[in-house]
Amino acid sequence: MTQYSVTVANNSVNTGAICIYQTSPDISDPRVMSLAWFSKVAHPKTKVQFDWGIDYSFVWDETGVLIPGVTFDASQTLPASLTSNNQVTLSYSAGAFEFEQQTTGGKNGTLYITNDSSLPLNQASVGVGMSGAGTFVVQAQPNINLTFTPHPTYWITFGNYTPGQVLDVGQITNKQQLEFAPNTYSLNVQLKSDNTWSVG
Repeated sequence: MTQYSVTVANNSVNTGAICIYQTSPDISDPRVMSLAWFSKVAHPKTKVQFDWGIDYSFVWDETGVLIPGVTFDASQTLPASLTSNNQVTLSYSAGAFEFEQQTTGGKNGTLYITNDSSLPLNQASVGVGMSGAGTFVVQAQPNINLTFTPHPTYWITFGNYTPGQVLDVGQITNKQQLEFAPNTYSLNVQLKSDNTWSVG
């Protein structure tokens, strides 16, 4: 599996969290929210590194109402693939949520989640992850079918973030897209003294 790496130098005068998150042009459902996929605190004049592979998973957590600022800390992470085991059902029984009935279904390249009729409202959130951490989640509701066709766009930002934090991406102003050229799998990124980004 191809591994990606981003090394970030904090050359600003501020201590804060460097956060990488994803957006996807193929997810048009406004209920789907991006998570702080990776986040590490960096002091001025220090570096942090993020590494990942393109391996997908299904995730859920008891978040309560899903709003920006809530932390999603997956209670169950189930490995998935875009070509097999790409469909799963979230159910609720004996006072607890769980994934069940993972199968291969639908079309290649898409991940499918069925929320069955047992789910209570406003208690859990469910979605997909990459490289062991959640990327996109939505409030779980009974009798709702979700589809995710991942074509992620990677972004970096700096501020006060924790891993799994639900983001309002429309409100993030200090962000920079991370673009990997063909056959390029590592990037060096700098947060400059004027708090702008440089990617090389």
